[in-house]
Amino acid sequence: MPAFTEIAVDPPLADSYRTLLRAGGGDCIAPAPSSEKIISGGSAPDVMERDLPTIDLKRLTSGSARERKACADAMARAASEWGFFQLTNHGVGRELMEEMRREQARLFRLPFETKEKAGLLNGSYRWGNPTATSLRHLSWSEAFHVPLATISQEDCDFGDLTSLSCLYMDDSTVAAALNGSCLACRGVMQEVAGAMSRVANTVAAVLAAKLTNTGHGGAGARAAAWSFPAGCDETTCFLRLNRYPACPFAADTFGLVPHTDSDFLTVLCQDQVGGLHLMKDSRWVAVRPRPDTLIVNIGDLFQAWSNNRYKSVEHKVVANAKTDRLSVAYFLCPSFDSFVGTCGEPSPYRAFTFGEYRKKVQEDVKTTGKKIGLPNFLKHSSVQ
Repeated sequence: MPAFTEIAVDPPLADSYRTLLRAGGGDCIAPAPSSEKIISGGSAPDVMERDLPTIDLKRLTSGSARERKACADAMARAASEWGFFQLTNHGVGRELMEEMRREQARLFRLPFETKEKAGLLNGSYRWGNPTATSLRHLSWSEAFHVPLATISQEDCDFGDLTSLSCLYMDDSTVAAALNGSCLACRGVMQEVAGAMSRVANTVAAVLAAKLTNTGHGGAGARAAAWSFPAGCDETTCFLRLNRYPACPFAADTFGLVPHTDSDFLTVLCQDQVGGLHLMKDSRWVAVRPRPDTLIVNIGDLFQAWSNNRYKSVEHKVVANAKTDRLSVAYFLCPSFDSFVGTCGEPSPYRAFTFGEYRKKVQEDVKTTGKKIGLPNFLKHSSVQ
């Protein structure tokens, strides 16, 4: 009996690539400036590979008062100067993340038709970019973007598995395999989400306190820091499982298009393949993978709350011609009706909710092909 890997596993990204290439007349990719070239699988002479600032999170709990302050200062400095940093001694075990990676790989090895149509993990599967109008909008990747509220429920919907039929396989075999894959993956996802949530909340509280306890905000702002960010709990955040398949057109293709994150902050665990690039001093730099670390990056909402002291930095994933890449990301998000707020007035941004922000981002992507983001919410916005 053939294994799953003998039928179509990858999404039809090559078809999307060829369609967009034809639509552009074969020459739709304009040469990028040297600092913005799409690099296949790692660094190149015009893209410097860098280590992110490293924060030893253990110093927050086991160090002296001086060490705790130094750790918080270093975290705030990295959030301001880089918008990214990496954590060591973060409390998320290597064994847990290795188990997550195994379950993640097993889930992505399911047939593409199953991933797309079976409603796995409450229909959270996505691939490529359905709004892409050119190759520079195409992401060579697939993902499950899972609301934590769904994986924490015992009745999480995996779709009508028994109605599926796969080539050379009977329905009952498919259903049993899918149920086993999804249920095992869900259990690990819950554990990973809990561990990453603790890291995200710790980092967010430290960064908020650095602004509200140093004269940047009043008493009200300082009190708000202890429950920061408002409106965030285990039902409002997301866990995203990413796979970036090997790409035969890597020189012309992004694994994930340049973007900023529409959350407060993101905690990322990546493998050692590499490919994450971020914008630093108006140039792309490649992030050197480091084992057993977690990467944290500031999102748009934190930049707004901090009155632009912390930076939500544009980043991307470059496609790799030779091998797949896997990563897991935790997104610290509030409820849709939560106001983002500010660490203190005067703020350059008008009041807005997370729901308003998400809706505007989606509208901009649909009408312009790209995200505009925070400039839309400036009190004196020049965006039309």
